[in-house]
Amino acid sequence: MWLTGACTTGASRIPGDPLDLGTYGGDGAGVIATDSVTHVHIGCTFGDIPGRVPIDAKGRFAVAGSFILKAFPVTIGPRLPAQFSGRLIGRSLSVSVAVNDTTTGKVVSLGPVTVVLGQQPQLGPCPICRAPKMPAALSDKQVPDR
Repeated sequence: MWLTGACTTGASRIPGDPLDLGTYGGDGAGVIATDSVTHVHIGCTFGDIPGRVPIDAKGRFAVAGSFILKAFPVTIGPRLPAQFSGRLIGRSLSVSVAVNDTTTGKVVSLGPVTVVLGQQPQLGPCPICRAPKMPAALSDKQVPDR
């Protein structure tokens, strides 16, 4: 009898299984998934998703979070509402972000980017951040209105 590990990926996932914890890296992108937050870097921008990201049986996800479009060399807010979506196939994660830039009245699309579990992010001049502790306003899975 063969037993499978707790790490499930791709099409064999049970609906609602969360994204596997760890660092996902790629060219110009990175994702850090922890128990409390999933931190996403695309180039010199970054965003956060409160909690674990649920993945459906086909490896897809679509979740709300927040994003900062001006993050390097100095982070300049505000945190903007964002929709993160993508697909997990094996250890490879594709991520796109639609940021509601309430300061300009436009939606900014980032990605898709591809990152791989266990690889280090390659972000050029932009350093990868550590996954932050979620602000109290976001810890209940609420995105601030701005």
